[in-house]
Amino acid sequence: MPEPHISEPDTIIIRTLGLQAYQPIWQAMLDFTEQRDADTPDEIWLLEHPPVFTLGRNGKKKHILYSSDIPVIPIDRGGQVTYHGPGQLIAYLLIDIRRRGMGVRHLVSQIEQSIIDTLAEYDLQACARREAPGVYINEAKIAALGLRIKKGCSFHGLSLNLNMDLSPFKQINPCGYKNLEVVQLCDYIEKVNPQLVQQQLTFHLARNLGYGIPDKSVPEKPLVWKEGL
Repeated sequence: MPEPHISEPDTIIIRTLGLQAYQPIWQAMLDFTEQRDADTPDEIWLLEHPPVFTLGRNGKKKHILYSSDIPVIPIDRGGQVTYHGPGQLIAYLLIDIRRRGMGVRHLVSQIEQSIIDTLAEYDLQACARREAPGVYINEAKIAALGLRIKKGCSFHGLSLNLNMDLSPFKQINPCGYKNLEVVQLCDYIEKVNPQLVQQQLTFHLARNLGYGIPDKSVPEKPLVWKEGL
């Protein structure tokens, strides 16, 4: 929840939350955004979800090809339908973009670049597509994006596939694209270390979003790591 006593705009709090049910975290993001003020530091929440499909506010149900015991939750982010499950790294970005002088397009681009930079740590060449937000290796999607802006602040964020059961993606047109191939990091490297990928992604997000991190030798601040909300 917001911590108004911390008033350094270049401090960003990184929360590691583990496996969390979708709806309570969604509500917590909304509460955080509603309650924050001009001095509330930005936060990134790192977690996984149990199996769940989420359908963006303009999402079309026709992109859900058939139902199963995996719940479908209509939510308030942009974009179409996607899948979350264990083995996928979620990063929710609670950022005061108005305070940082950042437009939505720039925010999206820097999130995508941070994922690309993370994958480059594994000698993987990835790219973004302006017409279809997310990150791709060749023609296959490895990371998805979905954001909401409220009161000049972002919430929701990105999902990066690491080492998960990809079969539920066959129940949907991922992000609204028919026959879109979905891949994950373990398809390309022998062993995935989720904690290392989490650290790498966080470093690149903080640097690319302008939190004053010039290199990996910088000590903990301005990244403040915390467990739980």
